[in-house]
Amino acid sequence: MSANSAWPAKLNEKWQAKQIDVVNASISGDTAAQGLARLPGLLAQHHPRWVLIELGGNDGLRGFAPQTISETLGKIITQVNAANAQPVLMQIRLPPNYGRRYTEAFQAIYPQLAEKYAIPLLPFFMEEVYLKPQWMQDDGIHPNPDAQPFIANWMAEKLAPLLVKHES
Repeated sequence: MSANSAWPAKLNEKWQAKQIDVVNASISGDTAAQGLARLPGLLAQHHPRWVLIELGGNDGLRGFAPQTISETLGKIITQVNAANAQPVLMQIRLPPNYGRRYTEAFQAIYPQLAEKYAIPLLPFFMEEVYLKPQWMQDDGIHPNPDAQPFIANWMAEKLAPLLVKHES
């Protein structure tokens, strides 16, 4: 899918009137460690006010230790805070075939980090997307282009109150 058809581009279009620029710094397949490695350059280049952290899913799909994922995400949050930006964490969920113990440990990472760092935690947007098979790629994990307008609207609805709150 092209970057122009992905939800961040659609959200950027929606928020142009509010003079809010949305930068899509994601790379498909990135792990949290890869995101962490790219973060200093991205923070220096864009000087963001907010950073949506939507990482860890690929780590979980690869069976990385939840403690390692949590530590890496914690480093990301710390760097975002140090850059005087507001981190916003996205809950990530895994398919149930990873086993109950691992899945529960993985999913607990996000609320624990949100509480530890006192940052907003958004619910997992894919919950509603999964319900519509026509919005899913053949892999059953990633949303297709048809889902992008819904995701952009969902993100706008969830993020807008946070942006207003942290501007005041």
